[in-house]
Amino acid sequence: MKDSEVKMLDENDHIFIKALSDLGMSRNAATTMAYLMNVDEASSWEIEISTGLRQPEVSLAMRLMCDKSWVNMRSEKKPGKGRPMKIYSLAAPVDEIISYYEDQIYKESQATISVIKKLKVMSKQVALTSSK
Repeated sequence: MKDSEVKMLDENDHIFIKALSDLGMSRNAATTMAYLMNVDEASSWEIEISTGLRQPEVSLAMRLMCDKSWVNMRSEKKPGKGRPMKIYSLAAPVDEIISYYEDQIYKESQATISVIKKLKVMSKQVALTSSK
């Protein structure tokens, strides 16, 4: 059997995961992204072992990240029978992924500020009407 070294997440990785989660990324996607940042590529199994996520959690996170073109996925045939392994690697720079969430938060903030301004205008109109 071939020995393979699997990188484990450290304290800084967990801080990074928490920060991404606070921005709105799912915890599972943030965890898989933190792992992929530290390796050239990894199989689903390696991600599961190193992050503590279950196979369905890794699959959902990878699907979300593939849909946004943040991750590359390729299949690699295993020796013998069975399904090919899926091998993942980051396709987008981490800064680009963070910028996506920055833009989302900016748009949400602008929408909230717009609503607040409308409410202020409406409250002044109500105040003027009720004082007559």
